[in-house]
Amino acid sequence: MGINRDVFIVISIVVLCAGLGSAGDIVHQDDVAPKRPGCSNNFVLVKVPIWINGLEDGEYVGVGARFGPTLESKEKHANHTMLALADPPDCCSKPRNKLTGDVILVHRGNCSFTVKTNFAEEAGASAILIINNETGLFKMVCESDADVNIKIPAVMLPQDAGSNLETYVNNNTKVSVALYSPKRPAVDIAEVFLWLMAVGSILCASYWSAWTAREAAIEQDRLLKDASEEFLQVGGAGSSGFVDINTMSAILFVVIASCFLVMLYKLMSFWFIEVLVVLFCIGGVEGLQTCLVALLSCFRWFQRFAESFVKLPFFGAVSHLSLAVSPFCIAFAVVWAVYRRISFAWIGQDILGIALIITVLQIVRVPNLKVGTVLLGCAFFYDIFWVFVSKWWFHESVMIVVARGDKSGEDGIPMLLKIPRMYDPWGGYSVIGFGDIILPGLLVAFSLRYDWLAKKNLQAGYFVWAMTAYGLGLLVTYVAMNLMDGRGQPALLYIVPFTLGTFIALGKKRGDLKTLWTRGEPERPCPHVQLQPIQHKD
Repeated sequence: MGINRDVFIVISIVVLCAGLGSAGDIVHQDDVAPKRPGCSNNFVLVKVPIWINGLEDGEYVGVGARFGPTLESKEKHANHTMLALADPPDCCSKPRNKLTGDVILVHRGNCSFTVKTNFAEEAGASAILIINNETGLFKMVCESDADVNIKIPAVMLPQDAGSNLETYVNNNTKVSVALYSPKRPAVDIAEVFLWLMAVGSILCASYWSAWTAREAAIEQDRLLKDASEEFLQVGGAGSSGFVDINTMSAILFVVIASCFLVMLYKLMSFWFIEVLVVLFCIGGVEGLQTCLVALLSCFRWFQRFAESFVKLPFFGAVSHLSLAVSPFCIAFAVVWAVYRRISFAWIGQDILGIALIITVLQIVRVPNLKVGTVLLGCAFFYDIFWVFVSKWWFHESVMIVVARGDKSGEDGIPMLLKIPRMYDPWGGYSVIGFGDIILPGLLVAFSLRYDWLAKKNLQAGYFVWAMTAYGLGLLVTYVAMNLMDGRGQPALLYIVPFTLGTFIALGKKRGDLKTLWTRGEPERPCPHVQLQPIQHKD
């Protein structure tokens, strides 16, 4: 049961605002905190597994300091070391208790981090764990006059983690810890599946869009050939099912998306994420129902139900097949929304997301290469600005904060395709924003529609080149992300030059650029005009 198309387009704009591929940072580089010899470490996340009376009892995550030696990357090479409390607790003077290679637990405050670490090293500690006085973590840097000839690692723990360890030790419990900072694998299988999902979604949507355009063109030719008055009625009815983007709407999209992104950033909270979940579910229900109806209509048993309609208030004429599948789609979305915090809820999110992406690519169309260039050009700068440049004004990347769902209590916003990282010691998800699929997908779908209307085969057409360029651009995105230790990347920074550049260069080489840029479809002779051969008189 389809919702109003205008409402669906508004939901689609909301959905497109998140356009980012990200895996989550494990290395935090900071240009503000200065580096110098002895104080040049990156801020890395550190795993701190603990053992209580010889039994493993979970682990905490801290952050390494700018100073000191680098930590082991493999758990098997990390030593299990007894934990001791500092006396005095702040370790701003030499500890009174003798340490024989123990890890010392100290409180933050009253002196600098390097002073604490030097005193701990002097007392014989093998490492120092500093309990933060706040809930989160803090980057430990060096003072300009600090002694950074430090030979033991320093790690900061969150306040609750440090308090728990302190309680165990005060209760005369034997506590031992290990410190290591595992690296992400060069490639995770999750990224391969995510790449296949993105490419596959565009592939399916492109063929569906091209098939629909070709059927409409055949029907138009038939009506013109018969000089039928029905042409005007059919043309009007058919055009209402699709939305052609123009140059102005392409520019406005980026402006509206930017405003909405800032609103997400400023109002990010639990209740706001709930609103996004509702919007996502509405769009997902429409997308899933549209895809299921189209798929089932291909089978002879369901064609009669797909071609018979009933008129409903607000929804208008709705096929009996749509009425039949709508309860399933609604139930699917509701079950996902209720149980979206369980470990395998990403499967439901991806199903709804893929269905929504395919439906958007079927309804929204780029009429020519000019509009596609404006849209992708604006999206290119939009992605770069909100991932990188926004740090200058907001002191953090707005796009990354929104994609992660910081300050919301949720594991990211729902407008993402995501797969858990299967071989990553840090866990988490590999994700890609809907915008990174839909926006370049509009151009790829346009290329196949042009090929079919121009009756070009795959070798002589543009679709294979555009599809390959998108796949390579997305592949480069993941390579760049892994080279930068999982830090979020603006995927369109890589995808747009590959996709758009290939299309324009190929069109210019083949001499089709003018037609692609303006008309967007090949010229077709009017089917009811028969050109007569010229008769030559003797």
